[in-house]
Amino acid sequence: MTSALHDLLPKTRGTLTPQRDLSTLTWLRVGGPADFLFQPADRDDLAQFLAGLDASVGVFPMGVGSNLIVRDGGLRAVVIRLGRGFNTIAVEGSTVTAGAAALDAHVARKAAAAGVDLTFLRTIPGAIGGAVRMNAGCYGSYVADHLVSATAISRRGEILTLTPADLNLRYRRSDLAEGAVIVEATFTGAAAAPEVLERRMAEQIARRDESQPTKERTAGSTFRNPAGFSSTGRADDRHDLKAWKVIDDAGMRGATLGGAQMSPKHPNFLVNTGDASAADLETLGEEVRKKVFQNSGLTLEWEIMRVGEPAPDTSQDQ
Repeated sequence: MTSALHDLLPKTRGTLTPQRDLSTLTWLRVGGPADFLFQPADRDDLAQFLAGLDASVGVFPMGVGSNLIVRDGGLRAVVIRLGRGFNTIAVEGSTVTAGAAALDAHVARKAAAAGVDLTFLRTIPGAIGGAVRMNAGCYGSYVADHLVSATAISRRGEILTLTPADLNLRYRRSDLAEGAVIVEATFTGAAAAPEVLERRMAEQIARRDESQPTKERTAGSTFRNPAGFSSTGRADDRHDLKAWKVIDDAGMRGATLGGAQMSPKHPNFLVNTGDASAADLETLGEEVRKKVFQNSGLTLEWEIMRVGEPAPDTSQDQ
């Protein structure tokens, strides 16, 4: 498959790596190989590559792998991963423009240093491209509240400027077209003293570290909150329709399967304790969904993206 696919790939100034193991690129450290990993040199290189790529070839834009399970059989596609040419951050007045590969935390810190409040990004794992695509949010603020526009390259290689309305941003969802790659986003934030913003971010980090397994191998929140919004962090925040609460009520806090575990510290975090396979993690997650439905009648929706194929069944070969 890889050799046949190679003949369909356009020339590029970037890097194309065949059969690239994706487990080293995901926070959960699981997953099989991609047919090819493409790291474009710059925006024009990416646009030209997509424009010249045969329409039959699958494409999967991948960020830093913070909210992702790649199944053990890998991905029959060209995985696109943006690198250094896509991680710039520029602040002008109350406007912050960041490349899609810029880490959310770095954007929050650089904005704060310039007196622009994008502090909600500080504790969100991942990079800006994924944050926009998923309308990431924390403590009652979302990307949709701050996004001015996003620049994306379509599967056909067209450079698009997208507004929040174009993306139809909502809780952990957007209408970004299949195969499109976000390359940059522009945000606006309220003005505030840098020291005030730094203090707020320090408090957020302390609160996160107290309640979440930040030292473990996780992918952030596993399931969307049935309530349809993120935790606000306020004293009047309700927990009855939070994913962690319904998982806890179903008796699945600390549940294990192979090397996978629902965190005893925060039961909406799926943990690779050391030797989990992607199948262990996904199967445990599905068991949690089953138990929650049996206990409360609620159907949990995955927040972690799961992609690729399961490992080949070798039992017939024995």
